[in-house]
Amino acid sequence: MKKSLLTLVVVLIALTCYAQTYKLSGTIKDSNGQPVPFTSVYIKGTTTGTSANIDGFYSFSVSSGAATIVYRALGYSPAEQYFDISGDVRQDITLREEAYTLRNITITPGGEDPAMDIMRKAIRNRGIHLNEVKAYTADVYIKGVQKLVGAPKRFFGRDIQKTLDLDTNRHGILYLSESTSRFAYQHPGKIREEMVSSKVAGRNNAFSFNKASDLVINFYENIQLENVLSTRGFISPLADNALRYYRYRLVGTTTEDDNTIYKIELLPRRNYDPVFRGHIYIVDNTYHLTSAHVYLTENTGINLLDTLNISQQFLRTDQTYMPSNVHFQFYGDVFGFKFAGYYIGVYSNYNLHPEFPEGYFNGEILKVNKAVNKKDSLFWLNNRPIPLTAEERRDYRRKDSLEALKVSRHYLDSLEKANNQFGAIKFIVSGYTINNRYEKKSYSFDPFYRSFLYNTVEGFALKPALTYTRQLDDRKYYSIRPELRYGFSNKLLTGNLSANYYYDPTKLAGISVSGGSGIYDLNNLGSMSLFANTFNTLFFETNFSKFYKKEFVNISTSRELSNGLLADLKMDYSWNTWLRNTSSFKIRDLKDEQFTSNNPFSPATETPLFPTYRALTLSASLTYTIGQTYITRPDGKFYQPSKYPVLKLSYRKGINHMLGSDVDYDLLSFEASETRISTGMLGYSSFVAGIGKFFNRNQIYYPEAQHFRGNNSFLSKPDIRRFLFLDFYLYGTDREYAEFHYEHNFSGLLTNKVPILRKLKLEEVIGASYLTQPVKRNYTEFYFGLQRLIFRAAYGFAYDGNKRVQHGFRLTYNL
Repeated sequence: MKKSLLTLVVVLIALTCYAQTYKLSGTIKDSNGQPVPFTSVYIKGTTTGTSANIDGFYSFSVSSGAATIVYRALGYSPAEQYFDISGDVRQDITLREEAYTLRNITITPGGEDPAMDIMRKAIRNRGIHLNEVKAYTADVYIKGVQKLVGAPKRFFGRDIQKTLDLDTNRHGILYLSESTSRFAYQHPGKIREEMVSSKVAGRNNAFSFNKASDLVINFYENIQLENVLSTRGFISPLADNALRYYRYRLVGTTTEDDNTIYKIELLPRRNYDPVFRGHIYIVDNTYHLTSAHVYLTENTGINLLDTLNISQQFLRTDQTYMPSNVHFQFYGDVFGFKFAGYYIGVYSNYNLHPEFPEGYFNGEILKVNKAVNKKDSLFWLNNRPIPLTAEERRDYRRKDSLEALKVSRHYLDSLEKANNQFGAIKFIVSGYTINNRYEKKSYSFDPFYRSFLYNTVEGFALKPALTYTRQLDDRKYYSIRPELRYGFSNKLLTGNLSANYYYDPTKLAGISVSGGSGIYDLNNLGSMSLFANTFNTLFFETNFSKFYKKEFVNISTSRELSNGLLADLKMDYSWNTWLRNTSSFKIRDLKDEQFTSNNPFSPATETPLFPTYRALTLSASLTYTIGQTYITRPDGKFYQPSKYPVLKLSYRKGINHMLGSDVDYDLLSFEASETRISTGMLGYSSFVAGIGKFFNRNQIYYPEAQHFRGNNSFLSKPDIRRFLFLDFYLYGTDREYAEFHYEHNFSGLLTNKVPILRKLKLEEVIGASYLTQPVKRNYTEFYFGLQRLIFRAAYGFAYDGNKRVQHGFRLTYNL
C-alpha cells in the first residue's frame, strides 16, 4: 500500500514538473536599437511560437527544460538562442540585417536578370506547391486594430472628437479585437474554424468578427484578394501568367539551414496593372516561397485604401513551408478621415496529417459559441501570443471602464431617452422609433416620405404604418404591423394587419399571418417604388404604375430543411377589384405627355381589366444553394455568398370553388441563378435563367398571371432580372415562358487603360436579356454601360426577333 502511494506521488510530481510552463519575453531590436516589429519567435523544430508586437516586444509560454528559440524577421538574419527554462526568463535579442550578396551570380550587361530564370522555375512548380498539402489543422491567433490618425473637426455639424471618442488631436483607436481559434483545412478549398476566445475593446458582450479564412493569402493561387479590395483581384507574382505582368530583379542570395534563399524584387511591367510591388524570397532546388513583403498602392485599383502592406513568413514543416504569421497593414483617407491599422494572424501547432470524421466539412466555416467572450483577463494574459502595446493596453482599460458606465441603468436610460426624442427631419427621412430596452420592444413609424404619395388612381394619399417588435431570447422575435392607406381623390380607406414570428434563427424558420385590404401593383413583381411613381406622375405626367384593390387573408411559413435547402409555403385568399383613375392633377403639364388609364391594355379609356373575383391560391417553393457555407453564432445562422448556382423550384395552384374561389390554374416554374462567376482578370459574370408553364389554365385573371420585371422609366433600381425596355404590364402570360438574363462586369479592365477614366475607377458592364412567350416571342435586349459604386449609366437596344423596336439610355441607382 505504501509502495503504491509512493509511486502515485512520484507520478504526480513528474506530471506537475512536465506541465510546468514559464514566460519567455523580451524586446527584439536591430543593430541601431530600433524595434523589429512582428518578428516570428518559435521553438526550433516545432510550429509552436508567437510573434512580436509592433514595438518588437514578445512574450509566450514555454515548458520547463531545454529549448532552442528561433527569431526570424524579414530582412534580418535568423537568430537562435538556447535556454534551460526553470523560471520566467527575460531575454532581449538583437537581429542583424541580412546580407544578401550576388557572389557566384553572373550578370551579363544588357542580359536577362537571373531572377527571371528563377521565377520561371518557381512558376513551373506553382501547381505542385499549391496541391502538396492535402489537409492541416492549426491554432490561429488574430488581432485587429483600426484607428484614426487624423479627422476634420466637424462632419455634417457633428463634433468628431466627441462623436468618435478621440483625443484632442482627433486621434484614437476605433476598433481593437482579439480572437483565438482552431482552423482546419482539406484540399481543395474546404475549411472549418471554431472560435475559442474573443475580445473586443469596450464591448464585453460582443463577438469578434475575426475569421482565419479572411487572412489566408496563398501566392500559389493565380489571383489574390478577389472581390475584397477590388472586384478583379490582383495577379500573384507566382501566377501562370505572371511574366506578362512582372519583371523580376535578383537583389541577392543568403543561406539558411544550408539552403540558398533568393531575394527577388517585384517590378510591374506597367504602372497601373493590378500587381504587387515589394520582395519575395524563394528557396533554391524546391522553389518554395519562404517569405513575402509586398504592397499594393492606389494605382493598382484598390478601393478605399491608399496603401496595403502584406508580410508573410513561413516555417519549414515536414517537407513543405507553412505560414507562421501574416500581417496586413493599411492606410487610407476618406473625406478627410485619415485612418490606419493592421490585422495579424499567428499560426502554431500545425498538424499536416489530421484525420477528420466523416461529414466534418459540412458547410459551417465558422462556429462561435456563447462562452468565447467570457474569458477573463488572466486567460488572455496566459494565452495572448502577441503582447499588447502601451496604446492598446490604455485603450482596453479606458473602453472597458467606459463600458461599465455605458451598461449602467442611468446611462442607458439617458441614452434611450435622447434617442427616443422626436425630430421632424428624422421622421421625414428615416422614420421615428421608440425603444424600450427593459421590455425588449420597439415601435417604429415609417418615414414620412414613404407614407405620402400620389397616383392617378387615389390622387394624393397617405400610407402611415407602424411596426411593433418584441425581441425574445436567442435572437427570436415577433413583430406586428398595422398599416392604413387613404386616397383623397377616390376617398378609399384600406387597412391591414400583419404578424411575423421568427422562432428558430438557426434554421431560418418563421411564420407569418396577415389580413385586411390594400392597394397593390397590377404586376405582382412590382413596377417602380411609390416615391418614384409619385415623382414621375407629378413632374413628368407619366403615371407608369397601375393599381388594384385586394382584400385578403394569408398565412405563410419558411424553414431550412437542410444546409442550403429552404422551403416556403403560403396560402392566400383574396377578393380582387379593378380600380379606375380619379385624379388628373400634375405639377408640370407637358405638351407631348398625357396620363393613361389604369388599364394598360386600353390607355385611352377606363375599361375594366378584369371583373371582381375571389382567389384561393396555394404556393410552395424549394430553394437550394449548391455548396452553401455559413457561420453559426449565438445570435443565429448566417449564410455566406456561394460560388455555385442557386436553384429554385416553385409551384402555384389556383383552387377553384373552395370558399367561392373563381380561379383555376396550376403553374410550375424553375429558376437557376448565380450572382458572381469569376473570370479572373476579365471580371465576373452573373446570370438568371427561368422557365415555367401553366399546365392548367381554366380560369386565370390578370393579377394571377406570370409577370416579368419590366421598365418604362428612364431611371430605375438595378436588378439583373429587370428588362431595360419591356413594358411593365403588357406581356404577362398565362401560358409557357422562358427568360434569361446575363451580365458581365469587366471591373475596370478597359477604363484602367485610359488616363482620364482611370481615377474615376469606373467599371464596364455588358449584358443581354431574353424573353419568349406566346405573345412576345424571341424578345431580346443588349446593353453596355459604365458604373461606379451605386450608380450606373447604360445604353441598350431591344429587338422583337430581328426587328429593333427601341433603344436609348437607362440610369440606375441603388439607394
